[in-house]
Amino acid sequence: MINPIIKTIELGDGRTITIETGKLAKQADGSVMVRMGNTMLLATVCAAKDAIPGTDFMPLQVEYKEKFSAFGRFPGGFTKREGRASDYEILTCRLVDRALRPLFPDNYHAEVYVNIILFSADGIDIPDALAGLAASAALSVSDIPFNGPISEVRVARVNGEFVINPTYDQLEKADMDIMVAATYDNIMMVEGEMKEVSEAELLEAMKVAHEAIKVHCKAQMELTELVGKTQKREYNHEENDEDLRKAVKEACYDKAYAIAASGNKNKHEREDAFNAIRDEFKAQLSEEVLVEKGSLIDRYYHDVEKDAMRRCILDEGNRLDGRKTTEIRPIWSEVGYLPGPHGSAIFTRGETQSLTSVTLGTKMDEKKIDNVLDAGTERFLLHYNFPPFSTGEAKAQRGTGRREIGHGHLAWRALKEVIPANYPYVIRIVSDILESNGSSSMATVCAGTLALMDAGVQIKKPVSGIAMGLIKNAGEEKFAVLSDILGDEDHLGDMDFKVTGTKDGITATQMDIKVDGLSFEILEKALNQAKEGRMHILGKIAETITEPRADLKDHAPRIEMMTIPKEFIGAVIGPGGKIIQGMQEETGATITIEEIDGVGRIEISGTNRRCIDAALAKIKGIVAIPEVGEIYKGKVRSIMPYGAFVEFLPGKDGLLHISEIAWERLETVEQAGIKEGEEIEVKLLEVDPKTGKFKLSRKAMLPRPPKEEKKA
Repeated sequence: MINPIIKTIELGDGRTITIETGKLAKQADGSVMVRMGNTMLLATVCAAKDAIPGTDFMPLQVEYKEKFSAFGRFPGGFTKREGRASDYEILTCRLVDRALRPLFPDNYHAEVYVNIILFSADGIDIPDALAGLAASAALSVSDIPFNGPISEVRVARVNGEFVINPTYDQLEKADMDIMVAATYDNIMMVEGEMKEVSEAELLEAMKVAHEAIKVHCKAQMELTELVGKTQKREYNHEENDEDLRKAVKEACYDKAYAIAASGNKNKHEREDAFNAIRDEFKAQLSEEVLVEKGSLIDRYYHDVEKDAMRRCILDEGNRLDGRKTTEIRPIWSEVGYLPGPHGSAIFTRGETQSLTSVTLGTKMDEKKIDNVLDAGTERFLLHYNFPPFSTGEAKAQRGTGRREIGHGHLAWRALKEVIPANYPYVIRIVSDILESNGSSSMATVCAGTLALMDAGVQIKKPVSGIAMGLIKNAGEEKFAVLSDILGDEDHLGDMDFKVTGTKDGITATQMDIKVDGLSFEILEKALNQAKEGRMHILGKIAETITEPRADLKDHAPRIEMMTIPKEFIGAVIGPGGKIIQGMQEETGATITIEEIDGVGRIEISGTNRRCIDAALAKIKGIVAIPEVGEIYKGKVRSIMPYGAFVEFLPGKDGLLHISEIAWERLETVEQAGIKEGEEIEVKLLEVDPKTGKFKLSRKAMLPRPPKEEKKA
């Protein structure tokens, strides 16, 4: 029997997290089993011994997978086996990746694979909040170079109180749900959604999260000591030529600084100008030197370009496109550009542009969710597409990537809080990015708001979004917070902080940090500067459209909702669906029905009012309770020698006896001129208490002829 090494973290509310190593997956470079309650995740990490020649980036791959057996469930589909990663699993991978990636040494380029697997779940604790801790712990007990540890926690505010790693039940009652990743000293990543909270409230939640994370980091440091992995492996993944580095800087820095300070607003012209400086330096060298040192020159020149751009901002306050730090690029927008969708908008900010459409659907268009711990439906969808031509790249467009799923999810979180409660339509927003130089996810939020209002969706308030950047050199007090960052400012800067919200508060946020020593003072400044930017953008949105259109577009589907007593659901559906299918064929409407909270909820949709009204009338007839003495307009279904059967309410037939057709005596029903399929008025005389059969009369509504006087 193996005795594993176990470290326990007390959460302070009676719950604990245990980190166990040395028992499972021992051939991996590092492996841990993290447990909270009956939720258990195995995290493993493996790294190549050497880097692939020519690699100058961090080839990190993070995978998060959930086993259906973890919650005692079978996978769906024909194969009954786990398949491609779900959106939820991909989003969890991104949360972990974004926290880990900046903490590997800059010159470490070996392939690193982190795998996190959910093996057990209790449906109480949310496993994604433990994934970052598990991944970091696996790295901590390995010899892989890593400037951690880190941990991630979820912070929710429930009834005004902050809760660390809330349960599913607690999260349903929360008005704030954010995931925070941090080292012992610094915040690294934030992502979440909230119901119009203030900047101060978001900052407070981040502080609460960091205090909890410090405890997790301390436990991992102690675990590293226990397993004896304080010394990490030696590596040499970069060959440098310091003389060449110096030569590149001396020859190129001043020229690069001049380009950075020129204020050229055209992205491609700036790129060409920067590239020309590098090419000019290379032109002085022989072919042999370029073959040997070409990649080094590219790397050193990238560093020169980065430093020139950063110093230009810090020293002069000038950005690449000539803007001041708080200035937002020109904005223009338009609604109703596309006639086919139910709503559409163009939103353009500088060189970033989104063409967004809204489609309204019925219950049959709901997205089915079949995750391990989340099975249900989703009625509000947002899809984000980022084709290569949006950045001028000449390459083929492949399937949806992790980045597109992540950016779309952020925009979805930003907008979902303003969708009306119990809205009868399923909503799908599609944002196609046509140009990109800066935050396209924030352009999606703005275009989504415009398109929803154009579609006549009565959103509670418009939402705007902005991406903030940061320039701060290590060891310097001076820093610059940048509003509406460019792509280069994101790539060469220290922070990407996206904030969305209405005029009354924040609805979603996502932040990635690439620098140590980021204080809460800087975060507060960034949040307040972001608020000013959001308000400016909301004003620009209002110049295009101030409120949702009063009605839907003419070609949008029409939906009516109604509820019926639960006991009538079967009557509306009919045996084998015969009744509901018949109503759909006769009226042209689409009818769906389900039981919710003990009542039947019916959704009737159609292309015009007439078909919806016809379906409503039929359903009301089915659920109506027949009342003795009431007069009904019915249809003759069949004729018998003794009378006629009349459907006086949908699905309810009664007998019109031959003696109840007319006051005079009839030998046959046909004598009264009654035919099958004819509509006639009948009166309900009685309901047999034993059989429930209905007795109808026609003569009861006819004037009674006077009695003939008897002859003497």
